[in-house]
Amino acid sequence: MDIAETSMDIVRSFVPDESLHDRIRQKAVHATGSPEFQHLVRFQNDPVLAGAHAVLDERPIVTDITMVKAGITGRGHDCPVRKAIGEGADLAAETGMTRTAASVLELDRQGVYDGAIAVVGNAPTGALALADCIEDGTRPAVVVATPVGFVKAAESRERIRAVAAEYGVPAITTVGTRGGSGLGAGLVNELVHVASDAREGAVDLSAREQDADHNFPTDE
Repeated sequence: MDIAETSMDIVRSFVPDESLHDRIRQKAVHATGSPEFQHLVRFQNDPVLAGAHAVLDERPIVTDITMVKAGITGRGHDCPVRKAIGEGADLAAETGMTRTAASVLELDRQGVYDGAIAVVGNAPTGALALADCIEDGTRPAVVVATPVGFVKAAESRERIRAVAAEYGVPAITTVGTRGGSGLGAGLVNELVHVASDAREGAVDLSAREQDADHNFPTDE
């Protein structure tokens, strides 16, 4: 605990501590060890408020892969946590799409993503599939998308931002090639911590956040 507190004190020396969005930025810096990562986080449609309310409402947390699921804290919430990977094997075999994309589509067919905390921490094709689901009418409570890599990762998060903007879905995303399972899990865990603080009366979830994302760099 002493090490964790010292680490967060260092993070707060790099990142402002004035808003709920700042808490997400701090977690991103803490998870990546990169102070500049605070400038790569994007917020749409009050995602921290929406995510914290979803945690308090015990909505499902649905991750793309096992590693992200393993990183979700078991404390401070009673949300069921499940992963997509492992579903949709027949669809993947029939179509040739990735296992993660097929898994997302299969869970969406079952109605799992409506009202859920949808997390894509690793697979760009999972984020692209989730974006298609949103375009087709699915409405997660909040999306956290941090897929990593050099093939479709930045594009997949841009697509999530596009559908989030068009359909009013709360979303936390990052820009560029960096991201990953640990980051995705860490950001969801911070939503849990915000919800816990709200439950204890330390955080007010009634006020909308104001965020100047337009001052930060765009995708490159």
